[in-house]
Amino acid sequence: MLAGPAAPGDFPDPFVVAVPGGWGAFATNAVGRNVQVRFSPDLNSWEDRPDALPDVASWAVGGFTWSPAVAATPDGWVLWYAVREPVSGRQAISVATCSTWDGPYRDVTTGPVIFQRDEGGSIDPSVFRDSDGTRYLLWKADANALHRPSSLWGAALGSGGASLAGDPVRLLDHDRGWEQPLIEAPSLWSAGGRYWLAYSAGWWESSGYAMGLAVGEGPLGPFTKLTARRPWVSSDRMAAGPGGQEVFADAAGGLRLAYHAWTPGQVGYANGGARTLRIGRVGPVPAADDLPVNSRRWWELWKPAGPAPALPPVTP
Repeated sequence: MLAGPAAPGDFPDPFVVAVPGGWGAFATNAVGRNVQVRFSPDLNSWEDRPDALPDVASWAVGGFTWSPAVAATPDGWVLWYAVREPVSGRQAISVATCSTWDGPYRDVTTGPVIFQRDEGGSIDPSVFRDSDGTRYLLWKADANALHRPSSLWGAALGSGGASLAGDPVRLLDHDRGWEQPLIEAPSLWSAGGRYWLAYSAGWWESSGYAMGLAVGEGPLGPFTKLTARRPWVSSDRMAAGPGGQEVFADAAGGLRLAYHAWTPGQVGYANGGARTLRIGRVGPVPAADDLPVNSRRWWELWKPAGPAPALPPVTP
């Protein structure tokens, strides 16, 4: 069963990161803020903080600041976010920096850092730090805006965490029936000697929105979808349309999943709904030669060459 709301209020596309004294959570624009921020000392109680990004980049249009992702670097804190490029009317990805985790961040770019205009724009940045210290940025090419299949991308970041240091790599495509009409919101973590890529699929303002999962041997793949015919995490009686997920570690080193979901029966803003913050746990990933019995059904859903890694469970 999925988790109930960790805090009230609309808090879409949450990104949770360890900060001094606890955890910081960032979310898509709402309640008059470009980037929402909350702080928790224990992942149970959450308090609001001021807007992390009072002003978007000078070249961008306000009111469309989506899916922020934050990381600590040797030079301070970095915030990646999606914002509207005014000429095309499409989304692009920009970056801002600050000496403190909760802002205010400042964006001094003179143009988009990532802008796949021919792919409908770029959204949903997510930052991953590998065990060797290398940081990677993942994002979505928003091709569904052009009525084409969307895709997920990634690239290595420079040592400062605020610029790309490698060529973008295409990671996943929208190619499964349950994913209609799109895939988005990539999130990466490493466990059990593999790299696990979670993503959202379906239409965000519906109970059909859900999460998929892929596995790879490196942070830029290649990745194999485990959820070929059905999602990894989907609606239940506690949460409708779960997605916008990000994986992070708690104080004990356990894996947690931050995501948003609607309350069942209140799906969509027109129905009085809100995409509230939820926090779940990601179960351990067993070794390939120590698979649980229920992994068989996942083997039947996808059949790659070699042993089938188990799909990690998510619990409240």
